[in-house]
Amino acid sequence: MLGADEAGKGPVLGPMVAGAVRADPAAIPEDVDDSKRLSPARREELDAVLRDDERVAVAVAVVSVDRIDDPATDMNSLTVAGQAEALAGVARDGDRAVVDAGDVSESRFANRVGDAVAAGNGVDDGGDSTDGDGQSVDVTAEHGADESYPVVAAASVIAKVKRDRIVAELDAAYRERGYDGIGSGYPSDPITREFLREYVSREGDLPECARTSWSTCDDVLAASEQSALEEF
Repeated sequence: MLGADEAGKGPVLGPMVAGAVRADPAAIPEDVDDSKRLSPARREELDAVLRDDERVAVAVAVVSVDRIDDPATDMNSLTVAGQAEALAGVARDGDRAVVDAGDVSESRFANRVGDAVAAGNGVDDGGDSTDGDGQSVDVTAEHGADESYPVVAAASVIAKVKRDRIVAELDAAYRERGYDGIGSGYPSDPITREFLREYVSREGDLPECARTSWSTCDDVLAASEQSALEEF
């Protein structure tokens, strides 16, 4: 049984991360849940438990800000690609996968993910390419699958922990440059908004970790041009 989910679809800073888990159902901890419902400490514990169990295979795919900002694509397609790349890192021919639907049409999303897995463009958990002939996987997509299927909840934990670690590394790097941290990376986070305001004020441009195609970035640049950053 395989599950896949993603974390970080909506932030203005940092990548989106997709996670996939292939596991004996008995290997999934009983208290696994949608990652948003778990504390950071519990997510870290579950991530370690899953990775340390030989009955569990884990893979992640990191969708960079450059891919997100590419005008030739869109978030639905990138969600398909991310989940498929993660699944392809652990899938075997004939597996059944349940994924969290990233499209209003569950069946369309499932078909797109299945086709992409069959293309074989995956990555393993070390970030190495697993390109090949692909695997034939029966994919079902459901909205809220991370609330209904433990294996999808497990994948959501894997994805969230990986993204949180990436954001923590970015935060540390910008603190070394004299900033007060980047926050969660979400547009609603006042720390994130203050970081963007201060960065543009200092540098005159957006940081490399920003999704420049997001409206939040347009707003901060417009405020800079109007000398109104304090109102951003």
